[in-house]
Amino acid sequence: QVQLVESGGGLVQAGGSLRLSCAASGRTASNSAMGWFRQAPGKEREFVARLTWSAISRYYGDSAKGRFLISRDSAKNTMYLQMNSLKPEDTAVYYCAAGGSPFHDYDNSWTSWGYWGQGTQVTVST
Repeated sequence: QVQLVESGGGLVQAGGSLRLSCAASGRTASNSAMGWFRQAPGKEREFVARLTWSAISRYYGDSAKGRFLISRDSAKNTMYLQMNSLKPEDTAVYYCAAGGSPFHDYDNSWTSWGYWGQGTQVTVST
């Protein structure tokens, strides 16, 4: 079991930055792949970025490439998403996800992931 708690969302002007955090806990949390997804009103949940369970490799969705950075502090069991050059189209609820099994990696489809946080709202104004 993995429990996830996001924080760091809020309101920011276009061009600004935010850093989201996801604190993970549970027996297998430290060896689980983790990722970020987002969902805007009326749209399907979208892949943003993910880390392999070893945290060696990072992958980004097209909307995040060049602007967002995913990272993980293993000592704190916390994952981060640094978001720069934010655009109004980045407005969404951002969800932290963890893989269903430790020592496994998961793809970019949100349906593949087993554990979810409650989400944190990010709103980018013009």
